[in-house]
Amino acid sequence: MALHWGILGTGLISNDFMSGFVTLPTTEHQLVAVGARNLEAAANFATQYKIPKAYGSYEELAQDPTVDIIYIGNITSRHYPWAKICLQHGKHVLCEKPLCVNAKEAKDLVAYAKKKNLFLMEAIWSRHFPAYHKLREELERKTIGDVLQIIVPFGIPASPQGYHLKPRETGAGTMNDIGVYCVQVATLVFGKEKPKVISAGHLNDDGVDASTSSTLVYSNGRTATLVTSSFVELANEAVLIGTKGTIKIPFPFWSPNKLETPDKTYEYELPRSSLKPILLHSEGLSYQCEEARRCIRNGLIESPNLPHNESVVIAEIIEDIRKQVGVKYPADEDLDSDKVQECYGVGIPTD
Repeated sequence: MALHWGILGTGLISNDFMSGFVTLPTTEHQLVAVGARNLEAAANFATQYKIPKAYGSYEELAQDPTVDIIYIGNITSRHYPWAKICLQHGKHVLCEKPLCVNAKEAKDLVAYAKKKNLFLMEAIWSRHFPAYHKLREELERKTIGDVLQIIVPFGIPASPQGYHLKPRETGAGTMNDIGVYCVQVATLVFGKEKPKVISAGHLNDDGVDASTSSTLVYSNGRTATLVTSSFVELANEAVLIGTKGTIKIPFPFWSPNKLETPDKTYEYELPRSSLKPILLHSEGLSYQCEEARRCIRNGLIESPNLPHNESVVIAEIIEDIRKQVGVKYPADEDLDSDKVQECYGVGIPTD
């Protein structure tokens, strides 16, 4: 039986999401509705991708009884309220990364999904690529012994329209945009332990992190070095160094088609899309959709590939890094009831 999808938001990432979605069999996945902040945007998106229904508000999409799961692709600062509203209306949720702008929101959203007994997954698509599945196997086999050091640099020179230049109120910054991919490598390898974070970086004129350099200090001599930059292009690979050798997830480590081990380089053919993707290897966005369907069909409300408590730890690490660099979002404040609507642009479910 097909899983019926809705898309919330019609920006760049939602368009790229479609590059992966069209590779999926219609017997298993069907896109039935899209919602945007205005009907024109939703209708244009629906026409482009042949989606049956278009809504001029996110609320209408959340209330559609034919939708089983909603992919949330709007701006970061609006992930939390709209994911919670979708859950309130009985919808499973695949929410674009980062799950929320801070750990407080992430914890509340996870608790709400559990209360509603609905599937919720942060859309860190990397986790569902074949290369990452192979990485888990190699770690379990201890192919490189005990991993003691991880090095993950991720830097892409930003255009004038780049994410790091967007207003701070949207949840912008390199940590939320690309740093989450660096952090998830560390939490995948070192588990869900909360490390000590030592970080520094540079802010742009709007108080958003344009670059960061961080060391995560774990127990038993383990460390992770993470670097983000919107100024220069870095190696954009993940290197895991163990007592018996090294494993590399080569460029692009966030959507890889290769994995390099001491003995062999594994290569994987990605799905072929009829659409031209915007971001590199966006066809692989289909993997997370397959994982969502597998979990829902098996009665799971979280994915073993990225469980809820790991998303919370990722949020905590990102928050530690950006706060040490000096980034503060409006949602970090302790908001009273009169300011909640102003901060999120919509009321937050309290049931």
